Amino acid sequence: MIAALLMASCTAWASDVQRRTVNGGQLSLEDIPEIPVDLADTLNRYQSVRANSLLEWAYDGGGIYIKTRFNGVNQVHLVSEPGAARHQLTFFDEPVREVTRQSNGPLLAFTMDRGGSAFDQIYLLDPRDGNTRLLTDGKSLNNRMVWDRSGKQLAFRSTRRNGQSNDIWVMDIDEPGKYRILHQATDGALWKPVSFSDEGRHLLIQQYGGITDSRIHIQDLESGEMRELVGHPDYETSNVAIGFDRSNEGVFFISNQRGRAAEIGWVPLADDEPFRFVSSNISWDVTEFELSPDRKRGAFVTNEDGISQLYLFDTKHHRYQRVRNTQIGVISDLKFSPDSRNLGMTLSTSRTPSDVFVLELGRWATSSGKLIRWTFSDVGGLDTGNFAQPKLFHFPAPGLTEDTRLYIPGFVYVPPGKGPFPVVIWIHGGPESQFRPSFNSSVQMWIDKLGVAVIAPNVRGSLGYGRSFLSMDDGMHREDSVRDIGALLDWIEGVRELDSSRVAVFGASYGGYMALASAVHYSDRLVAAVDRAGISNFVTYLENTQDYRRDLRRFEYGDERDPEMRAFLQSISPLNNVDKISIPLLIVQGQNDPVVPVSESEQMVQALRARGQPVWYMNARNEGHGYEKKENRDIYQQVTFMFLKEFLLD
Repeated sequence: MIAALLMASCTAWASDVQRRTVNGGQLSLEDIPEIPVDLADTLNRYQSVRANSLLEWAYDGGGIYIKTRFNGVNQVHLVSEPGAARHQLTFFDEPVREVTRQSNGPLLAFTMDRGGSAFDQIYLLDPRDGNTRLLTDGKSLNNRMVWDRSGKQLAFRSTRRNGQSNDIWVMDIDEPGKYRILHQATDGALWKPVSFSDEGRHLLIQQYGGITDSRIHIQDLESGEMRELVGHPDYETSNVAIGFDRSNEGVFFISNQRGRAAEIGWVPLADDEPFRFVSSNISWDVTEFELSPDRKRGAFVTNEDGISQLYLFDTKHHRYQRVRNTQIGVISDLKFSPDSRNLGMTLSTSRTPSDVFVLELGRWATSSGKLIRWTFSDVGGLDTGNFAQPKLFHFPAPGLTEDTRLYIPGFVYVPPGKGPFPVVIWIHGGPESQFRPSFNSSVQMWIDKLGVAVIAPNVRGSLGYGRSFLSMDDGMHREDSVRDIGALLDWIEGVRELDSSRVAVFGASYGGYMALASAVHYSDRLVAAVDRAGISNFVTYLENTQDYRRDLRRFEYGDERDPEMRAFLQSISPLNNVDKISIPLLIVQGQNDPVVPVSESEQMVQALRARGQPVWYMNARNEGHGYEKKENRDIYQQVTFMFLKEFLLD
């Protein structure tokens, strides 16, 4: 029906579309008004914010490698001491992604793709002279790198064999043309190496079949034998491999298999011994766990209603101690120094962009000293003390009885003043993700320059609230999370500071689908929607996403090959309900998107135009699933600002 409508009406609307290109023809804008000359100046300071994130420690321990923006994309820099200037090491036109340092030497392996295609290639960088060389084939997807203890071999995940399977390979860096496959994936799961044992005989491997089904294996590299350590094919649990203990007799991991929050466990390599969990009274998920090079200590982070808490861990006695002197925010990228005496991390707060901090460690495994800031992000001369800080709130989920009452968490940012303020609902992607109160320049820009409130709900299906909450939107329950947006609109009506007559939704990736679905269900209660790379039809999405991703997404959304599921997915897809949308939309896409293909946005734009519905459309020819090049991202933010100003404020 939709396809026939589009074909019949194509010539009618095509000639009326106003198209132009910017950024050297790389960014196409359709039916988008001219951007005022002074708007770039108005938003420039927000768009000039530059964050820093920790990559690795230098081999000699005398500095850290960080990722920060240069010439519009993220590159590798060296910082030699706290507060020192950044010394740039890579100078590519594309952003550098993963970086891992040689186990016993200075070399850095890193990944980089072209044009946002996500077909990562592995390169080797010598930071002493800046020379780089390509290690992989230049065609297949290659990433998730792990060095062996000798620093001579690199294990990695690759689709080299057939373009579809997520196999595990290994190469000798001195003979990059020679690859050896360690594991051929016969399912649609993502397989990746995690850690080599000290003697190099065993490789710890992660199998990821979906957010609620992940398992841990160990492979004997001499015999090729693979053995499952944690997880089971008959019941789904999430299990994340961390690494070998100091004696190489067991493996640490994170798991939710006891039906509790994700917690730390240890499994012995001997077949006849059971695994055990670390005794804990922590009721929140452990989200990151890092072992020191000498493996005498570890560090882990918990996610407590979106806020990070840092703990140090004694690997011998399986005891832990909370670190009290960290800032309130989101902690990531834990990395111990080569001598295991310092712990580096990236910290972001609602008022400060990401920066790198180093925690001095004490004599005992769980003792610590000062927290030292190593980097200072550029904030464009803005007064970060004036940035809005979010407040945690909860609202009741719809469709449940008093006996099964569920409250949905979220964060609300409100401008200074009395209001009532127009509202932007920010819906995270994933769907297995979570909005957390780290720094967000767009949110702060909208609050300051548009005077809007921003509300970020963590609807059913979000991470961070337990296994049951995570699976509440699976399969036939997909639209339950959309109904949560309806319940949020009810909540907004009861808040005096918020203007329920002026509400827009914003979402990227899966959040883009949520924005489109909200426009379908709640056009009578919304005034506008922004969709960046969102799914418009689950069936066409599953049929056209990259082969190596398809089975992973079927696990979450359902298998479109099953007639009953296919009919359900068609029934809830925004493309097939476009007649219910009566609000303006801004749709944003990257031409090379391997995650949500460009066709998902194009077919939605065509369907809306066929009905005479206002839609602004922008497509970057040199981007993938997100705008990573600053010149494109700046235009995208300016257009979004214009769209909200016109349809939310006016």
